[in-house]
Amino acid sequence: MNKITAVLLGAGDRGARAYGPYAINYPHELQIVAVAEPNADRREAFAAEHGIAEENVYTDWQELLSQPKTADAIIICTLDRMHYEPTMKALELGYHVLLEKPMSPEPKECIEMELAAKKYNRILTIGHVLRYTNYWSSIKNIINEGRIGQIVSIQLNENVGNLHMSHSFVRGNWCNSDESSPMILQKSCHDMDLLSWLMDEPCVSLSSYGSLMHFKKENAPEGAPLNCLDGCPAELTCQYHAPRYYLGEGSGWAKKFTLDTSREGILHALRTTNYGKCVYQSRNNVVDHQVVSMEFESGATAIFSMSGFTHNQTRTVQIMGTKGEIRGDMVEDKYTLYDFVTKEVTETKISSGTFGHGGGDEGIVRSFIQEVRANSGDSLSSATASVRSHLMAFAAEESRLHQGKPVTINEFYRKFVNV
Repeated sequence: MNKITAVLLGAGDRGARAYGPYAINYPHELQIVAVAEPNADRREAFAAEHGIAEENVYTDWQELLSQPKTADAIIICTLDRMHYEPTMKALELGYHVLLEKPMSPEPKECIEMELAAKKYNRILTIGHVLRYTNYWSSIKNIINEGRIGQIVSIQLNENVGNLHMSHSFVRGNWCNSDESSPMILQKSCHDMDLLSWLMDEPCVSLSSYGSLMHFKKENAPEGAPLNCLDGCPAELTCQYHAPRYYLGEGSGWAKKFTLDTSREGILHALRTTNYGKCVYQSRNNVVDHQVVSMEFESGATAIFSMSGFTHNQTRTVQIMGTKGEIRGDMVEDKYTLYDFVTKEVTETKISSGTFGHGGGDEGIVRSFIQEVRANSGDSLSSATASVRSHLMAFAAEESRLHQGKPVTINEFYRKFVNV
């Protein structure tokens, strides 16, 4: 079994902590031989952890990809609006690509990346890691076995969690759609992908509503400063008070914005980054709640709801078929199958493993390595599959911006291709 070599673009949270650890845990399967990362601390830490030679450590992806192809594959974890160019260049150079989701904030770029992968006969796998979890794989197997008959409707809820919402989508890298992506694409393209995968048929039309309702300046506590450390009068009554959260129950999240997780290091980061800012006076513009209603080719329907105002982070699902029903809660790693014919009720508890996203982060890298080694085959989360679900997310945002006006997927697709 030959070891696969890879280069990494972007040694942030996903690159260094989600995909990179596979090479540490399974060095006989994967070796990362080069890295490009603009942040010096992250770049040096990653290079040291993976034993990367100094001449293969770069500050930007352009410099790395200006060199001849040096590995079998490339893992791209740059920011959302920096996915398209390195992916296209990497495919041209002959790399197989594992690309963090979303593919791109631009529909046309997503389609062009899919076509480029086909043109160069390269694997382009998108980071829809939930497909690779034991939890969702088990549910998919139940559906494939026909145990609930034909799917009639699905209700999928994404409970983002109020503190996760404030960390990632109010203060964090994905707070502003002009700089990253709309919420339905950045966070919930996972959910559009799950619905597309579970239904296993095209979505034909959808409509969507949602808004930025709470995290706005007019909802700031009276007298609240721009930075939480500057003496906020609501310190004891605001769940989003930065120092209390990041020095307490949220200390694990602090490692996402500072490598120095000492008390002094976290306080310094809160002073010098957006993570210390008042959530009501930040530069965020993405929605904090959204719903999408969908119709699929067979006439089956789905409803998706995302909310940033939940006590926990989980996805709950209800899949209603002609012969049975599935209800599940991902955070509990458990779902229940109700059989309409036998009247049996079967509860299944899943072993999710210890790796991120319920084992999905490890699962997608393992699958990608196998596909690269075989140099053939479409991946479970191929660009072709991902473009379908990405278009659902883009269309949902288009509908939301026009007060829920229905969008037909085929007509929407034709806006971005030459036909």
